[in-house]
Amino acid sequence: MIEIRIHGRGGQGVVTAAELLASAAFRDGKVSQAFPSFGSERTGAPVTSFCRISTNSIRSREPVSHPNVLLILDSTLLHQVDVFSGLSAQGLVLMNSTRKVEELGLKDWMLQHPEVELYSFPASDLAERHLGRPIANVGMVSGFASITRALTKGSVEYAIKEKFTGKMGELNANVSADVFNYVSTHIVQV
Repeated sequence: MIEIRIHGRGGQGVVTAAELLASAAFRDGKVSQAFPSFGSERTGAPVTSFCRISTNSIRSREPVSHPNVLLILDSTLLHQVDVFSGLSAQGLVLMNSTRKVEELGLKDWMLQHPEVELYSFPASDLAERHLGRPIANVGMVSGFASITRALTKGSVEYAIKEKFTGKMGELNANVSADVFNYVSTHIVQV
């Protein structure tokens, strides 16, 4: 089972990212669940959502406290929230950032967790090209699918167009395609 925890801020599409992951997994014939964890937060406050993807039934219904994948939509949370809490020793971290680990203050953390894979890519920048807004959620979902191959490109596009209809669906599908292309040709493992 893949257990994913998504960190971001209110208004960045953290909940939608989990829903897109679950929908794409379902489209690929897998079992999935997605749910948020937030109270009365307002735009800009830290928000977390969760997704589980499996080939078998999923019995757990509680928040993902020991993820094997983290999607971090906003790197400013790195030193405000313990985003790495409970991460598997062989975990995968996908971060929306144009900066390197040294610039993010993660060098020591990475030395202490040598088996964790950390990838960064500019999901917000790629989204802004198509949407005119730096919303990273679709890009992070597409980056996850591209790096892990746990979801197909077609299922991600289907989930996007199901969630966002009309022109917004097409624009978000373009974001997804751009991220798939970017990750396959430029991904920076840090």
